[in-house]
This record gives sequence, C-alpha cells and structure tokens, in this order.
Amino acid sequence: MKPIGYWLNRTDRAITTYMNNTLAEFGITRLAWQVLNVVRDGEQVTDDEVRALLVANADTAELDTALSLVLTGGWVTRPAPEQLALTDAGRARLVEVGAHINTFREISLAGVTDDEYRTAVSVLERMTENLESRA
Repeated sequence: MKPIGYWLNRTDRAITTYMNNTLAEFGITRLAWQVLNVVRDGEQVTDDEVRALLVANADTAELDTALSLVLTGGWVTRPAPEQLALTDAGRARLVEVGAHINTFREISLAGVTDDEYRTAVSVLERMTENLESRA
C-alpha cells in the first residue's frame, strides 16, 4: 500500500488535469474556476482575500495568473483598486461550467459512498489540523 502523501499528490494532479482539460473549452482553468467561486461568494473581494482563501491550492504567481485570466476574460471586474466583483458574464460562465463540474464530481466519486467521502474529508481535515497546530 502506498502512503497517503502519494495518493494525495496523485489525486490532486488527476483532479487538476481532468478539470483543466474539461474547462479548456470555456477558456478557464481549475484555479480560475476556484477564483470565480471565491469572488461569487463575496460581495466585493480583495485580491489578498482570494490569495488567502486559495493559498493551499497554488502559489502567488499561479494565483496572480488566474486572477489575470478572469479579469481579461471579463468574468470579474475591479469596482475599486484591489477589489474584485463578479460580472454578469462571470455569473453566466459559472452556470455554463456548472454542468461539467457536476459530471466531474459524478466521475470522480463513482463507487464512493457519501459516508466514505465524509470520512475521507474528516480524516484529512484532522491530519491537517494536527500538523498545522505544531508548525
């Protein structure tokens, strides 16, 4: 049996590859989709808030690239310096991509029960808390 770190890395890579391939037809990446969701969930979000919320997903340079992508795509706008707000085009893009994300979830969770999923997330959350509290 391979250790958990192996499977965490391999799973993350598989998720990113699948999502990037799926979302390419919409002109976005997994990380850009995550940025859109963070901006959608806030009234007006700052660049720093996006970086703080997605720090576990990417480094600053990758996040800056994703921010640039959603801005140049017209899905996010700057109502004020360092402020981000979702545009109507951004809301439409999230809806348009939603069906593909649902298909991704169905594929990735095939054969995994709701209880197994909750257990996996709970275990990973506790492991993370154990390690971060000692750092």
